[in-house]
Amino acid sequence: MNVVHFAGAGPGAADLLTLRAVELLKAADVCLYPGTYLDRAVLGHCRDGARLVDTQHLDLDEIVAELVTSHRAGLRVVRLCSGDPSVYSALYEQTRRLDHAGVPWDVTPGVPAYAAAAARIGHELTVPSVAQSVVLTRTRARSTAMPPGETLAAFAATGATLVLHLAITRTRILTEELAGLYGPDCPVVVVANASQPAELVLRGTLSDIADQVETAALRQAAVIMVGPALAVGVAGADSYLYDPARDRATKRARE
Repeated sequence: MNVVHFAGAGPGAADLLTLRAVELLKAADVCLYPGTYLDRAVLGHCRDGARLVDTQHLDLDEIVAELVTSHRAGLRVVRLCSGDPSVYSALYEQTRRLDHAGVPWDVTPGVPAYAAAAARIGHELTVPSVAQSVVLTRTRARSTAMPPGETLAAFAATGATLVLHLAITRTRILTEELAGLYGPDCPVVVVANASQPAELVLRGTLSDIADQVETAALRQAAVIMVGPALAVGVAGADSYLYDPARDRATKRARE
């Protein structure tokens, strides 16, 4: 059955798509992609003659109209999403409109930007005895309102590693707020265009990272990671999973 495929394009590098996503692109007649966030090398997976539609200047209804029209014409359609479709991809808005139009769809996951950013700096975001949770969130500026209770103060109170999306233009405001919660010396890493040729990594603290961001003139396609787990040489405990004192014989018996 012909369906509209939503596929994670990963953080931007052409070799960080899943094998499934690459096969979908090779077979696509039409590919819609987010030109603001995507390195065009990713589109090199598309076959010659495929129609490529940059969605950065289209509104939601225009994007869905393209999906519906192409599908009804019998064309194979791929809608690329930056990173992974499960986070800030407008998947919900698009798929509910496709449901209303009677157009079937499916989803192929991708490498999220925060994972590429963590890989770039060689850090685990969950370090035993330091942080065992990761909060993916954003802030409100000229965007959708945050639900009640989803505040930076509430998330910071847990001590978790925070990953802020869509927030780079508000770095100074955010870091000033978070400094009162994590402390001004809390480590911060900003990664812009993770995995792409224009990639930039900034390391600092809540007291100085805003100056670095402003000097670099970052305006989009960046994630901000905050938390003690990001410290260079962080002193965490060893994971119980690999503890030599753990009773592995009992575990094998259960299996």
